[in-house]
Formats: sequence, structure tokens, C-alpha cells
Amino acid sequence: MARFTNMNHLRFLLFTVHHIEELFTYSRFAHLDKEQAWMIIESAELFAEQELFPFFKEMDETPAKYDGKGGVTTHPQLKKIIQFAAEQHWIGGSASFENGGLQLPEMIFNTGHHLFQAANNGVQGYLGLSSGAAGLITSFGSNEQIATYVPKIFSGEWQGTMALTEPQAGSSLTNIITTAYPTNKGYYSIKGQKIFISGGQHDACNNFVHLTLARIEGAPAGIKGISLFIIPKFRPDAEGNLIYNDVYCAGDFQKMGQRGYSTTHLSFGDNNDCHGFLLGEQHKGLGYMFQMMNGARISVGQCAASVAMAAYQASVQYAMERPQGRLPNEKDPTNPPILIIHHADVQRMLLTQKAIVEGALSLAMECNRLYDLTHASENEERDTCFLLLEILTPIVKTYSSEQGTRSAALAIQILGGYGFTTDFPVQQHYRDLKIMSLYEGTTGIQSVDLLGRKVIMNNGKALRLLGQTIQDTCEKASVNPILLPYALTLTTEWKRLENVLWHLSKYLLNGDTARTWPMQAYLWKWPDIS
Repeated sequence: MARFTNMNHLRFLLFTVHHIEELFTYSRFAHLDKEQAWMIIESAELFAEQELFPFFKEMDETPAKYDGKGGVTTHPQLKKIIQFAAEQHWIGGSASFENGGLQLPEMIFNTGHHLFQAANNGVQGYLGLSSGAAGLITSFGSNEQIATYVPKIFSGEWQGTMALTEPQAGSSLTNIITTAYPTNKGYYSIKGQKIFISGGQHDACNNFVHLTLARIEGAPAGIKGISLFIIPKFRPDAEGNLIYNDVYCAGDFQKMGQRGYSTTHLSFGDNNDCHGFLLGEQHKGLGYMFQMMNGARISVGQCAASVAMAAYQASVQYAMERPQGRLPNEKDPTNPPILIIHHADVQRMLLTQKAIVEGALSLAMECNRLYDLTHASENEERDTCFLLLEILTPIVKTYSSEQGTRSAALAIQILGGYGFTTDFPVQQHYRDLKIMSLYEGTTGIQSVDLLGRKVIMNNGKALRLLGQTIQDTCEKASVNPILLPYALTLTTEWKRLENVLWHLSKYLLNGDTARTWPMQAYLWKWPDIS
């Protein structure tokens, strides 16, 4: 039994709550059944137990580190993990048969990745990045690009990345200035810099495939002028030999958490010899990249739930082993202390954690189910699943990361002073979790996405579908006397939330998006004592 998650609960979510077997009635997933699905997940648990979890603390204590020469040194176990994951299809397993995958539903593939995230969340990021990058190439790349890059990424030899952020632009992709200069030789000459590139350089792979946003020289301003390029660190020539492509790692950021996960600063074209290969059509890069970004947002939400689950499991184990204090009605000081799990406040904190992590994990699994149905179903069902997935994506990312951090803080509280020490893992879970509210757009950016795009998309159809789904669930729950009070509470809260959203959306639909408080009038100003 994994010590970082609960396999019985995973089985409950998959088969009782989300009914994964329904996916196998669609032709895309008809080659699978329930027994095979669970066997695949059990193999992921074994991999996580043996190869990832034992190195969780070690990788934090010996973090990825820049060598001063363009390379990043990582824990030696990382190479073994990536190779084994590739062999077991945990990089390319969800890809279609024609692209070399096993055509696994994301519900299976990402449940496996949940186990990796809970066991050693930084390591899973390398696998997830490669999977997402390969998916982007198979969706929009030419046959030649797919043949050149995807098999190498799936084999674990090459690492895929997403290169968006620039020093002067941050999350505002409108302001990126990395430039692609056209040539008459089948490539673009690239010049620019990217920062915070996860997995952008390390010693566990021998090449890196950077999916990079850049502006073609003379392109329109704003997001309409952004294109997407494949930029390998080493480009293959006509004979398949690898040539340095003028992509230099200028440094690795040392971080509060996920210290075993390399996060790099990349410089393109310092010697005017960086070749970039256009992916898809000119000026459509941001739209393409959103496929990977939306997948990454769901993955980040699931990762936050997974790390919070690991912290919860650690705090439960501690509470069941640590004797301290006595119940209030115990007056005899000679009686032995009781386990802290019997104290009411500890129970409150454990139950709060349980509610957060199990709810967040279920929400992530529902997003994976909807993703699968957008690829397996047709017509109205597919459209409905797509809209529900769109509106739930910023929600799963935000709720899981914000409340997951709260949950991990409660884990520290349960352990008391020991929780603050490096002798126990919960402080590392807490540190690792913080980045989840920043990855793929901060919480505020997710809020803008939800309110400014998803709530009003298709004239509010996504929101209406979500509301109807919630109402249908409440009606089903209302027939159960135990669930009835919760159904009534949820119905009331949804109506309140719906009223607030529709009130705000009126301003957005009218283009009145600049309503802000003049906060400078309320900020404290220090007196001038010069």
C-alpha cells in the first residue's frame, strides 16, 4: 500500500464515482476494460513506490544546480526514472496508436501520474512536459516534424519543454519580443531569451525540444502576431547527426520548493545560428500553445491535489503513532497519554484535509474524464464535454493549488514542532505546493480567464451547463435523507454564485472591463521626515 496516497480511494473514484468503464464503450478506448485499467494503475504504484518515493527527500537536499558552463546537474536517479517511465509508456501512453502510443484514456494515464506526483512531484514534471510537448507536435506538426521529434521524446532520450515566459513580459504574452527572422532555407533564425523554463536543461536527457513562442519579424502586435516554433538544442542534419543549435542555458533558478526540478534561463541565437522550425501556421502560435497550457493547468491542479494527498497521508500516519496529552474528562495524570488522533482539534484538521484532497482529486479526475470524452464522443455530447472542461480548467487549477496549500499547512500543524523540521516530509510538501498557484498563470490570471472568458463563452452556455450539472446532482442527492442537507446547501450557494457571476458578466459583455478601485487613495503613505 502506497504511503503517499490511498489506492482504495483511487479505485472508488475511478469505478464508483466517475465510472471509467463507460469510456470503454467508445471505439477509441474499446481495446481496454476495467481489469486492464487497474493493472496499469497498479504498475504505476509499484514504479512510484520503488523508484520515485525513496528519492523524494534526497532530491530536495541535493537540488538541480547550474554548473556554470551551460549545463544543469541533477540527481543520478532522474535518468533512471525517465528511462523506466518511457519503457513503461508513461510519457507517450495516452497518444494514439498511429503516433506510437497506447491510446490510454487520460483517466488512466493521469491516475498513474497522480501516483508519481504524490510520490515525488518534481520528477513527474519532466514526464508531463515531454508528454504535452509531443502532443502539441502530433496535433499541429508536419509528418516530418512528428517523425523527427515525437519518437525521441517518447523514448525519454529527448526532453520536451514549453518556452513562453520572458524577463520583461512575465505572464503577459502580448509583450514577448523573441524574434523569428525568415530565411529561404526552411527555417527561421531565432533570437531572444526565455525564463522559468521547467526541464530546460539537465543531464538526464541528451537533447531538448523547446516549443517556443516568438514573433516573426514584421508580425502584427499583440497576441495575433505570435507564432509557435520547434527549437531543439541540437538540431538533426540530413544524416541524422546532431548539431548544436545555439540554444544556451544561462542559469538555473534555485527555488523554495521542487528543488530537484530544473528551472532554467535560456538564450537563443547568441551566435546567430539558432534554427527554429514553424509549427503549424504563422501567427496562430498562442492558440496552438493553449492546448498544452490547458492540459498543463489541469495537470498542475491534479499535482496540487496529489501533493496535498501525500501531506495528508503523512499527517494521518503521524497522528496514529504519536501519543500526547489526555482527553478533557481524563483526570488521572498517571494514565498514559493517548494518540493525538483522538483529540477533537486534530480530528478537525484531518477531516478538513480529507475533504480538500479528496474533493480536489475527484475534480481533477472529472476533468480527465471530460477530456477523454471530447476525443471519443461526437456531436452534441462532445460539444457539451468541451464546454464543461473549458469552464472547469481554471477552477481545478485554482481550487487545488490554493486549498491544497491550506491542507498542507494543516499537516504541519498536526505534527506541531516536528512538522517544521526536515525530519518529516510535510514541510517539503508545503514548499513544493506553493508553486502550483503560480504555474501556468497565477490565481489572479485564472480568475480573469474564468470570469473574462469562460463564464461568457458561447453567451454563457458553459456556465449554464455547469449549473445544470450541479442541479441534477443535487436532485439525485436529495432523495437520500443523509445527503439532503448538503444538497440544499449546495443549491443555495450555487444560486448565490450564479447571481454574482451574471451581475459581473453584464459589465464584461458591455465592454466595461476597467472598473477598479483607486487603491492608491487607500494605501498607507509614510510621512515625509526628511
